[in-house]
Amino acid sequence: MPGSHLPLMEEGMARWPFGPPNAGIALDFTGVPPALDELRALVGDRWKALPRLTQTLVAPGGPRTGLAWWTGRHRWARRDGHDLGRQVDEVDGTLRDAVRLWFHTPFPADRPPWSLHLLRGSAEGEFSLLFRMHHSLLDGRSLTTLLRALFDDGGPLDGAASLAVPGPRRRTVRPAPAAGGPPGLLTAGRSVPLPHRGAREPAYTVVRLRADVLRAAREAASARTATTNEVFLATVSGVLRSCLSAAEAAHPAAGAVPDGDRTGDRTGDGDRARAKERERDRGRERERGREPGQVWLSVPVDERPDDCGEFLGNAFANVRVPAPVTLSDPAARLAACTGLLTPVTRPRRTSEKLLESTLAAVPGATMALAGGKIFAPAYAPAACSYVHLREQGQTLAGRPLRRLTIVPMVPPADTATFALGGCTRGHTLSVATNSGSQDADLLAEAFLDELILLAERTP
Repeated sequence: MPGSHLPLMEEGMARWPFGPPNAGIALDFTGVPPALDELRALVGDRWKALPRLTQTLVAPGGPRTGLAWWTGRHRWARRDGHDLGRQVDEVDGTLRDAVRLWFHTPFPADRPPWSLHLLRGSAEGEFSLLFRMHHSLLDGRSLTTLLRALFDDGGPLDGAASLAVPGPRRRTVRPAPAAGGPPGLLTAGRSVPLPHRGAREPAYTVVRLRADVLRAAREAASARTATTNEVFLATVSGVLRSCLSAAEAAHPAAGAVPDGDRTGDRTGDGDRARAKERERDRGRERERGREPGQVWLSVPVDERPDDCGEFLGNAFANVRVPAPVTLSDPAARLAACTGLLTPVTRPRRTSEKLLESTLAAVPGATMALAGGKIFAPAYAPAACSYVHLREQGQTLAGRPLRRLTIVPMVPPADTATFALGGCTRGHTLSVATNSGSQDADLLAEAFLDELILLAERTP
C-alpha cells in the first residue's frame, strides 16, 4: 500500500549490496517502430488505473548509525496525478548498450522507479520495448501482466485487481524429495568456481536457443516430455558440473579453484583422464556416505493464487532446489530435475508470517546477520528465472513479437543468474555474472553445449 513500509523481500532488494537493484524485460518486434506519442498514449490508456506505477521509493531518514541503522525502513509514497507518459522515452542504441548504462544507474529519487524505453533496432524494420524497473517495485509476473496489456488484444488493467495482495493462501512448490527435502533457511551447500575470466566486474550476455534443439532436449526425458523449465534446470546443472570439473582438473590437489588463481582453463586429455578418476573416487565416497555438500539452485516462484493473478508488486519466494551435478549423463540430470517445481496452493503458515514480520522490523540487523549467508556462493551459486508469454499472435499495433529477453539484477559476487525468456517465436537465454567480464559469455556458451548434449540423448 502507498505510504506503507516495504515488506521484507522488497526491503532486502532496496538494500541490494551489489549494485542498483534494477531489472527488466525487453520485447523485440518486427516492423516500423511506433511514434513515441503513440506509445505514450497507449501506456496512458492501458496503465492509467494502476496506483503502483505512480509511487516513489522513499529511503529511511536520519543518520545511518545506531538504532536508525537497525530499524530504518524504506516506504512507498504515492504521487497522485503523475503523468505515466513521462516515464516513456526513445533511445538510439542496443539492449547491451542500455544494460551497460541504465542497469548500473540508480533511478532518481523524485520519480517512480520504472521506465519504458523505445529502442531503435540495429536492423531496419526492427525495434524493442525495454521495461526497466527497481525490483522492489515489481516482479517478473507483474511485468508480463503490464506488457500483455499493451498488445493489440489487451485492454486497460483494473486498478482494484492490481492491489489485490495475495492473502492467506499462497502458491508455492512441493518440497523436493531429493537431498533429504528442502534445505534450512540458512543452510549452506557447495560453491561452484566460475571461470573468473577478465576484470572483476558485472557482465551480461544474451543468446538465442534453437527451437529444434530445445524440443529434442524436452524429449530426452524417459517417462514423458519434460517441461521447458525442467530442461532449463538440468542444463544449468550441467554447466555447473562442467565448472566444477574444470576447477578440479586445473587444481587436482585442492579440488577447487583457489582465490588467487582463477584461470578456468579448459582441460586437456590428461586432465580429462584425471577428472574421470576423481569422478570414480567421488562415486566411492558417495557409497561410503561421504557425499560432498549439495549444490543448490535458487529459483523464484510466483506465490499468487489464481484469484490474484493481476496483482502488481512482489509476490514471489526464492526456493532452492538441488542441482544434480554428480550425475554425468545429461538425461539422468533431466530425470533428477523432473517435478522439482511442482506447484501447490496452501494456507500461509502463522510461523511464516511471524518470522517475516520480525525480520522486517529490524532490516539492518537482518541483512547484517543473513547477508553473509544468503549471498554467499555456497548458498546458491546460480539463480534460474524463467519468464514466458504463451499466447499466440502477440502484436503491438500490428507489429509481431519475435523475442522476449530478460535482464536480471546484478547477482551476488561469484554467482551467476541464468534467465530464460520465452514466447511463441522461441526462447532466449540471458546470463549475468559478477565474477569476470568474460564469464557471462563463457557460461552462455557452456549452456548451449550442454543443451545440445541433452538433445542428443533423445530416446
